[in-house]
Amino acid sequence: MTTTTAPTTSVPPRSRRSVLGPGFGALLRSEVRLFLREPGNVFFALAFPTVLILGMGYLIPGLDETITDPGPLEGLRTIVVMIPPVLATAMAAPALTTLPAAMATYREQGVLKRLSTTPMRPQGVLVVQVIIGVVAFVVAAALALAVFAAAFDWVAPDEPLMVVLSVVLGAAAVFGVGLLIAAVAAKASTANAIGMLTYFPMLFFAGLWTPGPIMPDAVQTIGSYTPLGAASQGIEAAWFAGEVPARQLVVMVVYIAVLYPLAAKLFRWR
Repeated sequence: MTTTTAPTTSVPPRSRRSVLGPGFGALLRSEVRLFLREPGNVFFALAFPTVLILGMGYLIPGLDETITDPGPLEGLRTIVVMIPPVLATAMAAPALTTLPAAMATYREQGVLKRLSTTPMRPQGVLVVQVIIGVVAFVVAAALALAVFAAAFDWVAPDEPLMVVLSVVLGAAAVFGVGLLIAAVAAKASTANAIGMLTYFPMLFFAGLWTPGPIMPDAVQTIGSYTPLGAASQGIEAAWFAGEVPARQLVVMVVYIAVLYPLAAKLFRWR
């Protein structure tokens, strides 16, 4: 007597394709082309931090003076303390302006509604925008630092790995804010308004108008609990003092852990 057993089929593990949805690669390529076709987006996301650092260095009085106060910045030109805020600006520009406006425009024009009829998932749509924004940030930051090194005194970071960690976590945290706006804004005008209302206060807490070393202690403390302020303070502590900015790192991780799942949950196709 023989027995037969039904053939078993193995269930393939969940892949990135199934998590993000079919057509993810095609959507990414299409969005990259659309991004590059917009001169305003390219300038604001890629060139604005460089223009900002040159304008501040050459046009604002006092930034070419040498710091005499005792501490890790003693002997450096004042413009050097603007490196962390400029990197923070490079993060915030694509995260809080370009990304939310692009997503809300698609929602307003019905593009997302059409995408909702395909197997594409919200995670895939959001990740595409994050990839484009992060690449834009990396290019903008590298360009700004290269121009800074050529135009002004260059100071090597005391803790380069900690600087990199602060930059990565800071970018991820502020992009989480942008994703949350992009997930719910119904119109491009609404996304732009919310993005700008978020953008400028964050730049203030990041030290763009009042550098971190001369900020009042209370303002520094408040800023350390904002994603961009925590990023700027983390970069500053690691770059100039060789410290591990524990509180700022924790704050950025908390933003990442909360904002990304929340943006995916609240995401609206229409």
